[in-house]
Amino acid sequence: MVDSEGYLTADDLAADPLEQFDRWFRDAGRRGQMEVESGCLSTATTIGVPSGRIVLLKGYGPDGYTFFTNYTSRKAAELEANPRAALTFYWPAVSRQVRVEGTAARVSRDESRSYFASRPYESRLAAWASKQSSPLGSRELLDERIAELKKKYLETAGVPLPPFWGGYRIVPEALEFWQQGPNRLHDRFRYERRPDGWTILRLNP
Repeated sequence: MVDSEGYLTADDLAADPLEQFDRWFRDAGRRGQMEVESGCLSTATTIGVPSGRIVLLKGYGPDGYTFFTNYTSRKAAELEANPRAALTFYWPAVSRQVRVEGTAARVSRDESRSYFASRPYESRLAAWASKQSSPLGSRELLDERIAELKKKYLETAGVPLPPFWGGYRIVPEALEFWQQGPNRLHDRFRYERRPDGWTILRLNP
């Protein structure tokens, strides 16, 4: 994917950034990158106060990038008020980074239900137990909630999808692909969505 001197060129890139992301995502996994699906989700309030946290990418494709969360969390509250968001993936094993910028919206309840059912039993209970982002008096209180939930929802009977939990999908409007270069002369290419398709720009490092 690079020329003979090790540089990334526009000719190396796919015309569609989702295809390019798939190439790099799979390559990072093959080459030993741990938790390749971990990315930093950046959100902001309506007055521009930013926040960031690591989330796990649970799907990507032509429709966008999907992750799941508690809808009462800080990230969800900010996305509901200001759906503009960014995801940043850094893969040091391959010296690459990808930035995704776009607009987030909730996925369907059916999609959330399907993914929730695939989670381990303990993780499903944790989704019910955690009042994500709100103050917690002690760890013991959380453990007590889990113990109560284990009695309420037996592993053999299944755990229903909480009404306050589900997915978001970020529909990308721009993606940037960064590859480390010598002497901090990195290669950066930015895709921007236009009415007639995607444009690709080389950026200064």
